Amino acid sequence: MSKLLDDILEKVEVTSISGETDREISRIAFDSREVEKKAVFVAIKGTQVDGHKFIEQAIQKGAETVVCEKFPSRVSDRITYIGVDNSALALSIMAANFYGNPSRKITLVAVTGTNGKTTVATILFSLFRKLGYDVGLLSTVENRINDEVIPATHTTPDPIQLNELILRMVDQGCTHCFMEASSHAIIQERISGLKYTGAIFTNISHDHLDYHKTFDAYIKAKKKLFDDLPASAFSLVNIDDKRGTIMQQNTKALKASYALKNPAEYKAKLISNTIQGIELEIENKNVWFKLIGDFNGYNLLASYATAILLGEDSEDVLQHLSDVDPTPGRFEQVISEAKITAIVDYAHTPDALKNVLQTINSFRTGNESLITIVGCGGDRDKSKRPLMASVACDLSNKVILTSDNPRNEDPEEILAEMKSGVTASNQRKTVVLANREEAIKTACLMAEDNDIILVAGKGHEKYQEIKGVKYPFDDKEVLERMLKLMSN
Repeated sequence: MSKLLDDILEKVEVTSISGETDREISRIAFDSREVEKKAVFVAIKGTQVDGHKFIEQAIQKGAETVVCEKFPSRVSDRITYIGVDNSALALSIMAANFYGNPSRKITLVAVTGTNGKTTVATILFSLFRKLGYDVGLLSTVENRINDEVIPATHTTPDPIQLNELILRMVDQGCTHCFMEASSHAIIQERISGLKYTGAIFTNISHDHLDYHKTFDAYIKAKKKLFDDLPASAFSLVNIDDKRGTIMQQNTKALKASYALKNPAEYKAKLISNTIQGIELEIENKNVWFKLIGDFNGYNLLASYATAILLGEDSEDVLQHLSDVDPTPGRFEQVISEAKITAIVDYAHTPDALKNVLQTINSFRTGNESLITIVGCGGDRDKSKRPLMASVACDLSNKVILTSDNPRNEDPEEILAEMKSGVTASNQRKTVVLANREEAIKTACLMAEDNDIILVAGKGHEKYQEIKGVKYPFDDKEVLERMLKLMSN
């Protein structure tokens, strides 16, 4: 694939040009290691590395065009330099142009929020497949084009990967794509070159303050998605979250809301909530769903409202929604022969953990114990660590604090910060085990008939990241193995 530089620069706000723009471009790259002959290199000031330091390296590898916020002190006559105010934004627009703006050829809906992004996007993918459409999915768990699974490396891919994936969806006949939009991706302009049919806001709570620094900045990052929507799009927000109305303050898009508690355009009532599923009243109809927990009531209602906003029939939507399976790693159950119920969940924020634990407690008879295993990731928001431990202790009979993905931090230091949230009265029921496998094994040994074990934080992830290395690790697989050993 190749395109003229002039065409790739369409709608990019260029501040200065040195050299010819009538050039054939073979590739766009923002990593100098991926540059090839006739590529354009976009120098981005990242959170860790400034791409401007690698301009000369990119040229040596064959780049004939450089897009940057500041020209190098020495420029070459054979190289075209394009000056811009925001290289990250330029990259998004250029990537979309290079791949023929595929987001304009598909119904693209983004889901943002602290919790529920993956579940809502996955429900919508499954629902529209059941409704007979060819559908794409871009999520934390996996990217999909109908039945083809493409491994996911980030919640939201970079602009080049994004447009390449969406083009593949279009080429394979997909009419819809549902994607997660993380706050990082929004603020880093990764999704700015895309045209959305609609956007969904699920909720917002304590997370990613390591990156955004303040809660207000985190809210503004989410809000930017709605501020940038075109008038032809719809915005759908959870009005039970007090920030729902904030998301829509400056949007040009059609405004719609959903809620379980407050008045909204799309309203549902929770009828029953069991370990087998939930029953909701929607449009005066009582419908049974396979998903568990009142938080999934919101996820199902958001999916229903989105389908209606996209023109689908209410009866068809409810019928197929009731048949949608739970998302991997989200309240995923493992039942042992000893009648111990183990649950794996991705909950990695205080609010998400509280929701899961409250749901489990709503099923309990009081004759069984709830054992919670929880950790916090390294190189991430430190302020939530004591809160996670506090929530776990307040809502569980026994708690094991353990490693999540320590990344480049010392696991013992992370655990010490978590333990600072354990009150004196809760210390007796708290154990600290840095080795995650040992923590799961210990919980299984502690558990008696009918007890419940929650392993929180990693969900669908099949690795544990330690000192920059990803080691194979699957909470569900470890649970199944330990529980099977106990039953023999």
